[in-house]
Amino acid sequence: MPTPNPAALDFLLTRRSRPAKTLTTPVPDHATLMQLLTAAARTPDHGKLEPWRFIIINAAAMPPLATLAQQRGEALALDPEQVAKGRAQFDQGHLAVAVIEVQKPSAKIPVLEQTYSAGAVCVALVNAALAAGWGANWLSGWASHDRTFMQQGFDLAPHERIAGIIHIGTETSTPPERPRPQLENLITWL
Repeated sequence: MPTPNPAALDFLLTRRSRPAKTLTTPVPDHATLMQLLTAAARTPDHGKLEPWRFIIINAAAMPPLATLAQQRGEALALDPEQVAKGRAQFDQGHLAVAVIEVQKPSAKIPVLEQTYSAGAVCVALVNAALAAGWGANWLSGWASHDRTFMQQGFDLAPHERIAGIIHIGTETSTPPERPRPQLENLITWL
């Protein structure tokens, strides 16, 4: 008979990301952030490839990324609202972790499974931060998918890309519960 962990299950059943724009200081200190990253790194990783890495974005790194997002959005002739949204996560950010997918050659592990693992790291980091009492949110957006932004802002290699940018901080307000999926519409029994 399995040994239940009701507190962990209750956390997972009630977890709620916090909008990044509502997060403020203080942010986790170095030791706390390392603990959160350690928890995130315990994600499923078929073949033990570690097809991801972390880039810490502190408050001082946010303004240059905001400027770069503005420049890239204008160069791509994006709608001004899209440009502003791409810039905003860095204008408003205090601490974030860019989870970088690092595609590694493997005869056994398809690239898609490596992508899944990087996504799992993003979820694990958000959940670790929330479980530790911090507010957290996983963002991406057009800038995260722009190769020039990735190269200039994060010095990513061609086999790397941004899986997500996880903002972590002190929440200023608890968001209302949002509608959740109707499971009966999503389940097929075989």
